[in-house]
Amino acid sequence: MKPNTLAAFYDALAPGPESAVGVLPPPDMGQGVGHFNVFSLADLRGAPPMTFSQRAYYKITLCRGRSQVECADQTPHAGDNTLFLVTPSVPYRWLPLTEDFTGYSCLFDDAFLLPARTGVVLAELPIFQPGAYPVWEVAEADCAAVEAIFEKMARELRSGYTYKHDLLRTYLWELLHLVQKLQPVPAPLATHSAAERVATQFTELLGRQFPRLSPQPPLRLRTATDYADQLAVHVNHLNRVLKETTGQTTTALISHRLAQEAKLLLKQTAWSISEIADSLGFADVAHFCTFFKRHAGQTPGDFRRLAVFGV
Repeated sequence: MKPNTLAAFYDALAPGPESAVGVLPPPDMGQGVGHFNVFSLADLRGAPPMTFSQRAYYKITLCRGRSQVECADQTPHAGDNTLFLVTPSVPYRWLPLTEDFTGYSCLFDDAFLLPARTGVVLAELPIFQPGAYPVWEVAEADCAAVEAIFEKMARELRSGYTYKHDLLRTYLWELLHLVQKLQPVPAPLATHSAAERVATQFTELLGRQFPRLSPQPPLRLRTATDYADQLAVHVNHLNRVLKETTGQTTTALISHRLAQEAKLLLKQTAWSISEIADSLGFADVAHFCTFFKRHAGQTPGDFRRLAVFGV
């Protein structure tokens, strides 16, 4: 379940022998600059359907026209003016539901927005936090504002300006902030209590255990006690602060993330159910099947069959 690379992206969308339409990498993205590109969605018409998988890069897309976005294990979003954000940590698929869709997309990697270049850590933005839903239905006025930024990017990418990559980063940050404004997020707290710091550390530690890229070795941290030991706190203290800050127990939060990962592995990989159970740290297949049915309402086998056939 390795993420699709930029090279794979361009190979899949390169212009065919009978058409000049397609997406090519920028010819002047030298080493040390990082990768950035912007293109019209019209260039994707006739391209093969996307696969549901993770990408090893970031992408921001505005689609005008009916389309569907499937993101992680969330209910698919279908809309007419859809803006969505792709990150390396979340698998997704975009499916146009009309032939005359328009819009823009830009993609970039971590190197393009290194903190040393921008002074900001990308992962610290609210839209990149675990649990942030990266798909929005956009009003007409907001569509026009987003399109205007994409158009500035496209013009600058084709220019011969010596410092155009610095300007492109400015435009990209403008777009990221506009996207962030379109999603209601809770205002950050001015101060953080000790309990909030522990809760944040737990969330970061839980997130680092995923995605699972191979069946072996098994998941390292599996229980509430495992996480408490790693964070050097008593398990009762960890339970208490998580209950106060999230409303859920440590075990419930771990179980939710395990169930989410199990669904993704069943949908994305050809691993056997036994291999998935081993990878997620279950003692045997029976325990995994019981756990999965409790959280998903169906057996792993039934879930995989329905996911494969799109029922």
